[in-house]
Amino acid sequence: MTAASPQSDGLRVVTPDDCTVADSAALQGFWTQAQYLKLTNQSNRLLEFTDGRIEVLPIPTQEHQALSRFLFLALYFFAQGIGGNVFYAPLRLRIRDGKFREPDLLLVTDADDPRCRNDYWLGADLVVEVVSPDNPDRDLIDKRKDYAEAGIPEYWIANPVAGTLTVLAPSGVEYREHGVFRSGEQAGSPSLPGFSVDVKEMFDAA
Repeated sequence: MTAASPQSDGLRVVTPDDCTVADSAALQGFWTQAQYLKLTNQSNRLLEFTDGRIEVLPIPTQEHQALSRFLFLALYFFAQGIGGNVFYAPLRLRIRDGKFREPDLLLVTDADDPRCRNDYWLGADLVVEVVSPDNPDRDLIDKRKDYAEAGIPEYWIANPVAGTLTVLAPSGVEYREHGVFRSGEQAGSPSLPGFSVDVKEMFDAA
């Protein structure tokens, strides 16, 4: 079977060109990057793509949104002061050819950074994920590898279950822990001088 070959879902023939999110299981392994981009342009769901496979992400919880909002506002006001910008999901970030993620937050220190394309970003200076309860390893392990592969200089992980805010920085081709911060501590950035977050205030916001 080729990437363009149809598969039957038992009721009709499904092809990559006329499918919806609901059809994604029938085509796993055969999606092309162009088809993924077309599908995400037509959907309000968060979708991520790896080598022909599409993952449908869960709808964020209220707690997830509250943590994301707190961090977005903190990063937004900081970015405004240095001439940068920050955006929130859904916004596609290309890890490499054939792999796309949708971080909760993406920051660049230069608002005119040419990597910030209208269709998808080619990089960022910092990304943030709030750990999703359906699959914590997605944010804690898988995306840690992906963002390191993409050369993102800093990755923050807010984990409401553990009550931690982890700040990761590159060490060779992998990340090292700059710090794992808890309530009562200030989480500081290794690459953004002057930026920090009060972890207690962050979790209280949720």
